[in-house]
Order: sequence, then structure tokens, then C-alpha cells
Amino acid sequence: MKLVLAFFVCFLTLALSQPKTNSIDAQVQALLKKMTLEEKIGQMTQVDYTAITNHYDDIIKYSLGSVLWGGSSEISDITPKGWAATYDTLQRFSQMTRLKVPLIFGVDAVHGHNNVDGAVIFPHNIALGATRNPQIVEKIAAVTAAEMRGTGVQWDFAPCVAVSRNERWGRTYESFGEDPEIVKVLGAAFVKGMQGSDLSNPASALACVKHFLGDGGTTNGKDQGNTEVDEATLRTVHLPGYVEGIKAGARSMMPSYSSWNGVKMHGNKYLLTDVLKKELKFEGFLVSDWAAIDQLDTNYRSAIEKSVNAGLDMAMIPNGHGQRNNYIDFITLLKDLVKKKKVPMSRIDDAVKRILSVKLSMNLAGNLYANKELLAQVGSKEHREVAREAVRQSLVLLKNDNAVLPLSKNAKKFHVAGKGADSIGMQCGGWTIGWQGSSGNVTSGGTSILQAIKNTVSKETKISYSIDGSGADSSDIGILVVGEQPYAEMMGDRDDLGLSKSDLDAIGNMKAKGIPVVVILLSGRPMIINSSLEKSNAFVAAWLPGTEGQGVADVLFGDYNFSGKLPHSWPKTMQQVPINVGDKEYDPLFPLGYGLTYKEKVQ
Repeated sequence: MKLVLAFFVCFLTLALSQPKTNSIDAQVQALLKKMTLEEKIGQMTQVDYTAITNHYDDIIKYSLGSVLWGGSSEISDITPKGWAATYDTLQRFSQMTRLKVPLIFGVDAVHGHNNVDGAVIFPHNIALGATRNPQIVEKIAAVTAAEMRGTGVQWDFAPCVAVSRNERWGRTYESFGEDPEIVKVLGAAFVKGMQGSDLSNPASALACVKHFLGDGGTTNGKDQGNTEVDEATLRTVHLPGYVEGIKAGARSMMPSYSSWNGVKMHGNKYLLTDVLKKELKFEGFLVSDWAAIDQLDTNYRSAIEKSVNAGLDMAMIPNGHGQRNNYIDFITLLKDLVKKKKVPMSRIDDAVKRILSVKLSMNLAGNLYANKELLAQVGSKEHREVAREAVRQSLVLLKNDNAVLPLSKNAKKFHVAGKGADSIGMQCGGWTIGWQGSSGNVTSGGTSILQAIKNTVSKETKISYSIDGSGADSSDIGILVVGEQPYAEMMGDRDDLGLSKSDLDAIGNMKAKGIPVVVILLSGRPMIINSSLEKSNAFVAAWLPGTEGQGVADVLFGDYNFSGKLPHSWPKTMQQVPINVGDKEYDPLFPLGYGLTYKEKVQ
């Protein structure tokens, strides 16, 4: 009896000591053996919500593996409860399939769960690059993951680890900066925060490191353009963020729309398979960008063949708004390509193994539906405090003549002006509720900079406000909030980064009153600010701080010191763009890493 007991204890100890991955591998293999070709291809298919809105039964019919909400694919009820209800409804259909493999749902939660009304919107990545603080980035990602899982969604198409090398690029604000060192450290921190120590934790979400590879280095900063560099430069400048992302545990990645020396990334087998999967030993799966495989060939069948053979594991297929056939075409054509041996079965099995391994690691079957405890935390005071702290750390002080800042809370009168002063939408920028974002009060919760100033000053202090800078008479100090209107990716490409005429006029109107002028710039990149810098007494780069404008007031009034440092070199003129540290002729208006602080200790 003792011998039997000893054997059992030894066996149990051995079983428990086996790596968790072995158990998952066994489950994957068992599932794979049960799956038909159609079910395997279904797992490789990700469909946009707008394409499936009236066809939920297609989840069952085609054994679909994933659903996403793209930039403007919101549901009708975008409250947290509305999102959770829609998620639960869709997930129930996955449990009506033969094998009951759960759906994995993806969103672009690039600065908080930004499609959800009332969720916390954090500063965009360019601002986080100014913090140089991986700890705050990790906290932000963890909060974002928790708010996502509260609505059911388990997969975030973030972080973007592009190294932005040209401010013309409309995605500059999605990058942590021009320096690969900043990008790799903060990108890895985001992965750790998003995924936590265990992907099966109900509060963890799957990160997706993007956009592989070189999207921040395209010629002339053109979105979806061509990165024309040698391989050594590609590896030195653009690859480190992915290397560190893999080390941090990233289990999904997204190829870029862009090309490397004329070859589209979605069809680049050398980089996707030889470098990423073999050399770097990336064990997760690759998901395409929005309809990106369509760009490989005008013949959709050929585009599918090229992308899957290059190493793509899951295809993101948007075409909604009544165009229902595209994902069905993908499934039908890929099935035929396999049968005609144009795509080897081994490639299909590899893709599905990778997808199933992630789903099992996340224990999606054990956490099928939206987490009610986490749902109650969406937009909570505690979550907003993390965002507020991030705002404080991200602000960069570019000028402070005669120590105009910090401002006194007991001044008699402030005049606040500019189109960004009372616009949470401008504070948030693109990827906020809608794909391109919009001005005004786009989401509930949060604080505009104007309201934050009102919250901070004494009861005796008067605050006046105008958009154009008029009405500043008898004010002690004028505060102007100017900058870019919201945009995202392609729509944000610019050949002129100067401030708008209305912004310049507002600064001129206030300066004409002969009072000290503090300019706060809301922007997704450095802009050409020479004349406005000259007319200001203090100038603050506030980037796109998100919903918590109170963090701006915290620093302006001296409750906290400035600590942000430029994540980009700041050009003097458009003729200098692109300008990056290490250039042969490097003469920026402000160098990478520049940032003033209050000389006096802030209490």
C-alpha cells in the first residue's frame, strides 16, 4: 500500500511540475484532430461587426474564430453595459458550434477602451513617450485591459511600437517616439500590463504588437507607404520594439500596410516567417490589418494565397455595410487553395495551432462572458487617477520666461481662450469613440482644461473664456489652448505642420492686451511654432492628454513639477522635417529629451 501511495505521490508531483504549455499543446493537438478543414479556416477568419450584424448565425455556419470592432464599427448602445450585452450575445453563438471554440474579440483600444462612452481615455503614446516611465505605461495597459474585459472584449490591437521618424506621418502620436530605446522599453511595459503575469486571469487581455515592420520610417512620412532602408537600418531602428515585445510575452502581432523596399509586409515571407517566427521564435499568431491582404493583388484569390503562404495566420475582413460576401469569399477561396495544394495543409495547421494555443492560454472557455465586477469599474475614479497621473508626467515645458509658471491659484482673474480649452474631443484626438475622433464633448466623464482650471483656482478668482482670445481685458494672465483638430492615420498625413490661422490670431489677440500669455499646445506631434513661441511667455506641449484635463491644471498651478521630456526632436521649419537625433546636420528648435522644470521645489 505504501509503495502504491508513494508511486501516486510521485506521479502527481511529476504531473503538476510539467509546464503548463505541455497541457495546452496536448489540448491544441486534440482539438486539431477533431477539426474539419472548414472549421480550421473558420478559426483563421476575423469578421468586422458591421459585416455580421444581421448574420450572427454565420458564426455557427462558418465556425468563425474572431470578431472585431474597427475604427467606426460601434454598436448602437456604446455604454459599457451596451458593449457587454452585445459581446455576450455574440459569444453565445460560438457555443452553438460543433466544437464550441470561443470567439476572440478585438478592438483598437489604443489609449484606453476608447470606443466605449464613459471609459477612461489615456494620453496617446507620444505623450507616454514623454514620461519615459514604463511603470505608468504598465498601469495604463492594466487598467485598459480591465475595462475591456468588463465589456467582454479580450484582445487589444496595441501597442504600436512604430518608431516615428517623420512628423508628417498621421500616426506619429501612436508611436512612443523617434528613439528605438524609448519605444522598446515602453512597448514591452504595455504588453506586460495588458497581459499581466497570466493570460488566463479574467482581468488580462491579449496584446497585439504592431505594425510589423518599419511603418514609422516610410518615405515622406506617407501612411501605408514604402520604407526605403537597408536591412541593417531596419533591424537597428525598427525591429527592437518587436524583440522586446516577444520577450515580454506578446502572443499576437499585426503586419503593417506599408512596404519594405517595395515589398508589401503582408506578403513578405522573409520578414514574417524567416525573421519573426523562426529567427525571433515568435510563438503567437499574426493577424492582418484592416483588409490589408486585398492590397497584395487585385485578384482576391491570389492575395489570399500570397498572404497565408507568407505567414499570416488570421485575416481581418471588414467589408460590412451590406457587403456580406467578402469573408465568405475568403473561406471559400482558401479552402479551394488548400485542396489544389496552392496553400499547404501544414501552413493551415500551423496557423490554427497558434490561434488555438492563445485561446486556450487565455482560458476563454472558462471566462466566456463579460465580467460584471470589472464592468462596474469602467470609468472609475481609481482608473481616472491613473490617467491623471500620466497626464502630469507627460507635459513638456518648452518655455517659461520670468517664471510665469506655476500660476497662482489666488490671482484675481484669468482669461482662458482657444478652441481646445473646452474640448475633451481635442484633448483625446483620434481613435476616440469614432475612428477619426471629433471635437467637443465626445464622451461622458473626464474634465476639459477650462473646467480643470476652474476646479483649481480660489473661489475669489474670476475666469473668463473666449475661443478667439478676445475679452482678456483686466486679466492677470491669459491661457491659450490651441492645436490640431482630431484625426487618425491616413487623414492625419500633413505637409504643413504650422498652427492654424485661427490659433495664431487668438494668440495675437491675447498678446495685444499686454498680459503674460501661456500657450498650451494639443497635438499629436511637434508642430512649427516659432511665431507663437515668440509671442508667449510660457509654452507647454501637452500632446493629446485624453479625458483627464485636471492633470494639466495640477502642473500649471504647481501642485506637481514638470517632468516630461521630448520624445521627438522639434523642428524649426518644415524644411527640417524629418529631423532625428543622429542626423549629420542636427539643429532642431528643441532637441530630443528637452524639457524644463520649475527651479523652485514644488510642494
